[in-house]
Amino acid sequence: MAELSGRRLLLLQGPAGLFFSRVSQQLEESGARVTKVNFNGGEDFYYRRPPIVRFHGALEAWPAFFEQLVQQGKIDGIVLFGDCRPVHRVAIARARALGIDVFVFEEGYLRPDFVTLERGGVNGHSSIPQAPEAYADVELKPERPHLPIKHAFAKSVIHTIFYACATHLSKHRYPLYRHHRDIRPIVQMNLWLRGAWRRVVHTLRDREFGGQLAASALPPYFFVPLQVHLDSQLSHSRFSNISDFIREVVTSFARHAPADHCLILKLHPMDRAYCDYHPEIDALRRELGLGERLKYVDIINVPQALRGARGTVVINSTLGLSSLTHGTPVKCLGRAIYDIPGLTHQGSLEEFFQSPGAVDRELYRRFRHWLLEQNQLNGSVWSRLHDDPARLMR
Repeated sequence: MAELSGRRLLLLQGPAGLFFSRVSQQLEESGARVTKVNFNGGEDFYYRRPPIVRFHGALEAWPAFFEQLVQQGKIDGIVLFGDCRPVHRVAIARARALGIDVFVFEEGYLRPDFVTLERGGVNGHSSIPQAPEAYADVELKPERPHLPIKHAFAKSVIHTIFYACATHLSKHRYPLYRHHRDIRPIVQMNLWLRGAWRRVVHTLRDREFGGQLAASALPPYFFVPLQVHLDSQLSHSRFSNISDFIREVVTSFARHAPADHCLILKLHPMDRAYCDYHPEIDALRRELGLGERLKYVDIINVPQALRGARGTVVINSTLGLSSLTHGTPVKCLGRAIYDIPGLTHQGSLEEFFQSPGAVDRELYRRFRHWLLEQNQLNGSVWSRLHDDPARLMR
């Protein structure tokens, strides 16, 4: 830990919950000196380890505040969760100009048992090598033992509720703060009540389809897991919204896929409360004459769907990596860390529907092993990290 010992690290925004408080403790135990910037009451509620600096200003005042804080504290590294939040984009640009290391946490590339930590940026901003030759010399040693992560979804809901309420109740102390997403408690409560009702309805609606999927009784199909409508990773694609993605994929399928194949679109569970694409998918079904060949589902077994598919189409979702785990070919329509020749289809979407090709399983094993060693930590952003983040911050 010699390289981390004595480092002066500045923590910016983390996920809702105690994650950054626990990370701070682990970093300090490894020899770092950690200061946290709190931007709202939700962070005050969850992060109480001194020293803490509170930023009460508007976003326009943040660059100068950040630079002064870095210079006064002799900061040599910043740590944050998600590199697309407005306050983080500003901080990353300033940090690079000042020659300061940037460390970015994100939910795991290899889910559900891992958290990502990369130097510089994640996802579309990642420096992960995109040439298959980069992994030719990766030694396939036995994987480090890791613990399975349970109940992450329930914890995320609970922590998000508490974070939103604490932020709302403390807005008089942070009157200029604007969150990167809508977290108004009453609005969100009503939405999630709608989401809970939809889950009941969709469970009943999708039961027969789920049975056919489990029994391998479906015709050949392509699988399309939809991403969250507010997913920051949309910025690493040409799509302004999920509806544009749906139209492009469905239209291409109708024109180029074999006539005996069907297309399955799967709603993201975090979007259940917010989005219902059923009307527009029904309209596409009628417009393109797809009938029963186009299916829209919610409550299904995703690993089963991935295993049985002829191919998976994503923007840049980490479910693309899960598809590769099952040996199912993947077509990415956005910038993804795993969009590498040999792993994913490099031709057009039309060609993918006609001939999806195959996954280079040896390359995938080397790529996965490289990820585990270089930027994956066992744990969850909603619970504890079983790996020490200092391992990847040297």
